[in-house]
Amino acid sequence: MRIIVKLDVKPPYVVKPVHFEGLRKVGSPQKLAKKYYEDGADELFYIDIVASLYKREILYDEIEDTANQLFIPFAVGGGVKSIEDFSKLFHLGADKVVINTYAVQENPDIINKAAEIFGNQAVVINIEAKRWENWWECYTDCGRIQSGKDVLDWVKEVEERGAGEILLQSVDHDGRQRGFDIELSKKVVEAVDIPVVVSSGAGSMKDVLDVALEAKPSGIAIASLLHYNKSTISDIKEHLKENGVKVSK
Repeated sequence: MRIIVKLDVKPPYVVKPVHFEGLRKVGSPQKLAKKYYEDGADELFYIDIVASLYKREILYDEIEDTANQLFIPFAVGGGVKSIEDFSKLFHLGADKVVINTYAVQENPDIINKAAEIFGNQAVVINIEAKRWENWWECYTDCGRIQSGKDVLDWVKEVEERGAGEILLQSVDHDGRQRGFDIELSKKVVEAVDIPVVVSSGAGSMKDVLDVALEAKPSGIAIASLLHYNKSTISDIKEHLKENGVKVSK
């Protein structure tokens, strides 16, 4: 089980939204990346949560500065809309590139092209899922724009197109610190053969353990629980290990 730190970034700050809104400044990406790397994070996801929403260019300098703090896998997303964006992010130190809005709203073929050029393992699909009565819909642009796509249909499609990993976020649970959408997590993990990183909802070590045991994702992405000093990565890993979940040191 990988314990991954997710930095939601509205440059130049890491922020923490609730339901993807009401942004609260937490600190600088560079300082937090270094802190969490030193505390034992297995990976770090850096998501510029307003790049697509504001339709602005990717702020490459901020990303490069953050990459320079890390010696663990580093995934970067936000505002990615071309193969050139992928290439430049890899050149600056990203190990994986995360994409959502452009692939969902404009051209899903970018997944196929990126996987063919850079390899499946380098392409991560970010899914912002919102629950309706009996299904989940894919949203984009920081949980604001509907797509009409069913999450379970989309995860199967992106796997077929060559994506190597899924970052699953819940619009309903994000930032509330009341637990993950375990039903959604289980359904997505069971729908595909590629790794799924589950996010949105960690408010306690119990929440992390519950989703680990019940949904069995490849990784769990955590933000608020760490940003607000409610727990540490090493404490979370120890708690998981004590309850039978294999983690890295």
